[in-house]
Amino acid sequence: MGETETGSLPDGYCSAFDVFSRKCPSRGTLEHVTGRWGGLTLGALYESGARFNELRRRVDGVSEKMLSQTLHALERDGLVHREARLTNPPRVDYELTALGREVAGRLMDLIQLVEERMPEVAEARSRYDAAREA
Repeated sequence: MGETETGSLPDGYCSAFDVFSRKCPSRGTLEHVTGRWGGLTLGALYESGARFNELRRRVDGVSEKMLSQTLHALERDGLVHREARLTNPPRVDYELTALGREVAGRLMDLIQLVEERMPEVAEARSRYDAAREA
């Protein structure tokens, strides 16, 4: 995850990004993507777009406030598109942008790997806990 050259950037941004640098703005985006609610929200939107309450049901355990904050951060980062429809009642749909689909696709690969290897993780946890108790 070294430096990546970019095209035109807003004022205040450097031309190369390094997530390991404390001041690099890519670190914030990485936190949005890999945080508990960000990762789960991107994963939930990967198959298809959804309305707010559909996302809230899909991402079990997320509060309305946290989901709202997460969606705002992902929208600001250009990963999620929000479309408000002036219907009665109002309707808001969320979907991944092209960049969001690419990020979520890689995240889904990681999710699938973790889910497939959970028996090994559970075994490792048991060994660790047993050694700690001894």
